[in-house]
Amino acid sequence: MNDRQQPYDPYAAQEQQLIGYDAYGRPVYGQVPAQSAAQAQAPQQYEQTYEQQYGYDYQGYDQQQPAADPGYGYGYEGQQAQQAQQGQQAQQWIPQQMAPEPQAAEPAPAPAPEPAPRQAAQVPEPRRAADAGPDGDYRTEQFAFIDQPDEESEDVIDWLAFTESRTERREEARRRGRNRVVALIVVLALFVVGGLGYLWYAGKLPFLDGPGSKKGAAAAGGAQKRDMIVVHLHNTKKGGTSTALLVDNVTTKQGATVLLPNTLTVPRQDGTGLALGKAVEEGGIGTSESLDTVLGTDIGGTWRLDTPFLERLVELVGGIDVDTDAAVPADDKAKTPAVAQGKKQHLSGAMAVAYATYRAQGEPEAKQLQRTGGVLYAVLRKIPGDPKAAAVTVESMGQILDPALNAQTLGAMLSRIGEHAKVGDYRTELLAVKADGSLTDEANKTVVKETLGGNFTAAQSAASPRVGLRDATGDDKTQVTAKAALLNGGYTFVDGGKADKTQAASQITYQDDAQRERAVEVAKTLGLAETAVKKGENAVNADVVVTLGKDYKPS
Repeated sequence: MNDRQQPYDPYAAQEQQLIGYDAYGRPVYGQVPAQSAAQAQAPQQYEQTYEQQYGYDYQGYDQQQPAADPGYGYGYEGQQAQQAQQGQQAQQWIPQQMAPEPQAAEPAPAPAPEPAPRQAAQVPEPRRAADAGPDGDYRTEQFAFIDQPDEESEDVIDWLAFTESRTERREEARRRGRNRVVALIVVLALFVVGGLGYLWYAGKLPFLDGPGSKKGAAAAGGAQKRDMIVVHLHNTKKGGTSTALLVDNVTTKQGATVLLPNTLTVPRQDGTGLALGKAVEEGGIGTSESLDTVLGTDIGGTWRLDTPFLERLVELVGGIDVDTDAAVPADDKAKTPAVAQGKKQHLSGAMAVAYATYRAQGEPEAKQLQRTGGVLYAVLRKIPGDPKAAAVTVESMGQILDPALNAQTLGAMLSRIGEHAKVGDYRTELLAVKADGSLTDEANKTVVKETLGGNFTAAQSAASPRVGLRDATGDDKTQVTAKAALLNGGYTFVDGGKADKTQAASQITYQDDAQRERAVEVAKTLGLAETAVKKGENAVNADVVVTLGKDYKPS
């Protein structure tokens, strides 16, 4: 007995036929319309053909009865409960169907299944019947699902990446804008500070005197510390001397070479004047003290440098490079090599000596002094920066030095000045003098006061006031008489030479208020009225300067 023959089976009165499978692989049954006896055999032939082809026991499935549940008991009630359970199970996998119409020739189509969240892999038809369970149902683990890429997630990732990149570009643009603004502010600040610094240095700011102004330069010159030595270059072959001052400005960290003409008048101990070149050739004893009197300086020592030792010094430093302004011809008799003219000429020791002492016929002395200054500058650039190494170089040179200037002191001095020369903080200047050997007004204002820092209190050797004398009478005898009167009065005489033009009234000037009383005493010594004493800038580097006019009457 199968399910269709049960008296209480709701489907027993209707003939059922397998019409296909749904989307989940489950069998679908439909109603069988009235048919003839020949047609009634068609389902049986279909079932046998299906069983032979797929190995599915359709009749066996219809005859299979579930075991009776003890919980329902026996009898009519138990059988009724069992039939109800079977009907409930059949409804779980058999889709609901509409009542058959009498004239329906084809079964009603099955309801469309709900779309699955993921597409299941299609199972071949021969495996469906074999994979079915005992209840005719299919297990989910019997199907393999293909993982497909989630296009929506990729779109989301692309959108996030685009948004992030656009945000980064905006942030980078803001960052560049801020950097440009900061750079512009820094440039403007530097421009303002530089402009104010220049105005301060030039002394153009109100109530502020910079170093570039006259007051600032004067104040700086008085407060600066300088170390200096005098160098006498003796030409042992052709004769003659050249003198220069090497200056180390400790305060401003600058160096300088001041070239002194041989025509510069320096005072002797007896008060008489003598040309610098003549004083050096006579032995140079007391020359540094005489220069201190004229220039108001404090020279620390004398370096006598003969030409053979200059040649050796240049060789010790490996030669020098000099911008030569003239070609020096060779002299076979004096064994002087030729020197070419041009920029950065490399000179050996003998060539350096020939160029430093060369003076063409008819050339002024200033030309030869400038060549000497160029050689000294080039040598200083090659001196070792270590004071001890520089001292060894000086000792190796073998020069006999002034007892007041030993090799260690000279080496330390040259190394410091050489460091200024290496970085360009160095200058070479010529001290201009008049035909009578006195300093020009311009030389007193620039070279003496600014470069040398000369002042009337710097000369330590002069115990008495230094009095400068300028003659504006046009009478040489009058100047000699006034000079004698000052020397007899115990004053240190400084020759101021002749004035550019004559003047009627005599004048006595002083710069420091502390020197007024001495200026009045000088006026009394010369027999001049006190009204001639005035405060002003001295044309001569001295405590008190007397300019004799035609009103002066020798006593």
